[in-house]
Amino acid sequence: MKTKLIMVEGLPGFGKSTTSRMIHAILSEHNIESRLVMEGDTDHPADYEGTACLTEEEFGQLLEVASPFKEIWIERAVQKGSWNLLPYQKLKNEYGASFPDDRYHSLAKKDIYELPLDLNRWLITDRWEAFAEQALHEPTVTIFECCFIQNPVTVGMVKHDAPEDQVTDYVLGLEKAVLPLNPLLFYIEQNDLEYAFRKAIRERPEAWSTGFAHYYTGQGYGKHHGLEGVEGTLQVLEARRELEHRILDKLGLNKELINNSLYDQENYRIMLIDKLKQHGIIP
Repeated sequence: MKTKLIMVEGLPGFGKSTTSRMIHAILSEHNIESRLVMEGDTDHPADYEGTACLTEEEFGQLLEVASPFKEIWIERAVQKGSWNLLPYQKLKNEYGASFPDDRYHSLAKKDIYELPLDLNRWLITDRWEAFAEQALHEPTVTIFECCFIQNPVTVGMVKHDAPEDQVTDYVLGLEKAVLPLNPLLFYIEQNDLEYAFRKAIRERPEAWSTGFAHYYTGQGYGKHHGLEGVEGTLQVLEARRELEHRILDKLGLNKELINNSLYDQENYRIMLIDKLKQHGIIP
């Protein structure tokens, strides 16, 4: 069966975005219909980005608040079991300043990735299963930048400091969902984690590095181990990398570990083409 899903994973600054875009460009050059889904896409078909999860009571309270958005909330909310899922980030993007900041921040506190791990895992796994069922009958090759390993490990280990077997089982559950798509996983590596991460800090807005360090050291694993700042974040990232490699060893899907330490885009692209040929994705 042809591969219908390509996933790109790795730590921040390792080259996931570059790799994902390169793969998409290579497929396009070979006239292979493909869809590139980057991290943070509010229309992600297998994940929830900026989506609040509200109980019936919480959603009812939201509707009681006098607001011109009442009808929009009713229209855009999706019911999943006894929960109401509201894409608050997408609504904020659409309506801008007219979407109240206080309402945005209150909904952000109810984000799916702020939920207890078991509930988060149930909702996300269900989303992946629905995506796989639909993608199976479509001609398109979908390319995901991260979210397959990164999100379960981040929410499981970094946020909740959950036992390793729970985090591993989360990823294995997603693997089971997508196996019918004959997926191919590219895991990007770097020889020097610290250099790659500090390079990302230099190249990205200061707000990104500040928020990232706070997330990685202010809760879960980082807080439990008393880690702080960039140095502490690097220690969490190293622990995350070690866990991800153990998870990789347990995955049965097709996977390629590729090294991007040289940042040599021309040769890196040649290597990607070779790997895509080996797996029969391009002729």
